[in-house]
Amino acid sequence: MRALLVVNPRATTTSERGRDVLVRALRSAVDLTVSYTQRRGHATKLARDAAESGVDVVVTLGGDGTVNEAVNGLLTASTALSGLPGPTADRLPSLAVVPGGSTNVFARALGMPRDWAEGTSVILDGIRDGRTRVIGLGRADDRWFTFTAGLGWDAATIRRVEQSRMHGRTSTPGLYMRATFGQFFAGRDRKDPPLTLERPGETPDTELSTVIVQNTAPWTYVGDRPVHLNPDASFDLGLDVVALRKLTIAGGARTVTQLAWRARDPRGKQVLRLHDITEFTVVASRPQAFQLDGDYLGERQKVHFVSVPSALRVIC
Repeated sequence: MRALLVVNPRATTTSERGRDVLVRALRSAVDLTVSYTQRRGHATKLARDAAESGVDVVVTLGGDGTVNEAVNGLLTASTALSGLPGPTADRLPSLAVVPGGSTNVFARALGMPRDWAEGTSVILDGIRDGRTRVIGLGRADDRWFTFTAGLGWDAATIRRVEQSRMHGRTSTPGLYMRATFGQFFAGRDRKDPPLTLERPGETPDTELSTVIVQNTAPWTYVGDRPVHLNPDASFDLGLDVVALRKLTIAGGARTVTQLAWRARDPRGKQVLRLHDITEFTVVASRPQAFQLDGDYLGERQKVHFVSVPSALRVIC
């Protein structure tokens, strides 16, 4: 069995010694090639090239951003390999994820241990036993995502965090909480909501200040605590949505507190919740921050979302 290990050398919780141990462990079970990412987007090319060369398993060591890039590489290769539109898990390499980032939402949603050494053991057992799971993915225009996407407030919060990290700040739950509150109180969108959610055959939902899309639960973690927006979201169903309407300072503060401290799904008349949706479009009256799997991807004014079942085979 041939495998590619894609390593993000800047991943938060990894070290050179740990990577060496991982490589030796994987080489005991597979014919392994190791590639290190050199820039943003590099993991996409590495995974696509591996799929097109007939590799059986792609393993990632990094955070959710590395996983997202690798998945996009695999799913891009899917169409190229088949000549047919749409992905099919059976014609792709399996994906295995060794948690190496600060949060590792995708790996934890799959039930993987947080510790990379324990995660490696699970992957080795899965390879030897042929144990895999087929999951659905989300697609936002031409980009795939594994667990979340967002337009508006949550994406602008991620933009703030990434700007802080560029200035040397460490990614911590506290940094995200400060960015969340700061973006809410400084942003224009809670007073003048710019977003509209359109579904085929349904009346549009207008005046939304943020739209958060889930492909699984939880939405994210604050340290060890899962944060649930739509607890019933699942890799085996369509997409779930939580959107916030126009918010007062008091109502917004209450919602933010629910998310930050109670780690529960927010409720109230200003909260729109949708479960198991196949397709929808979010349109903005002005450019809005956009994120996929916790990576800020710039600003958009229109994004078309689709749920794609049975898109990827994972070892877990």
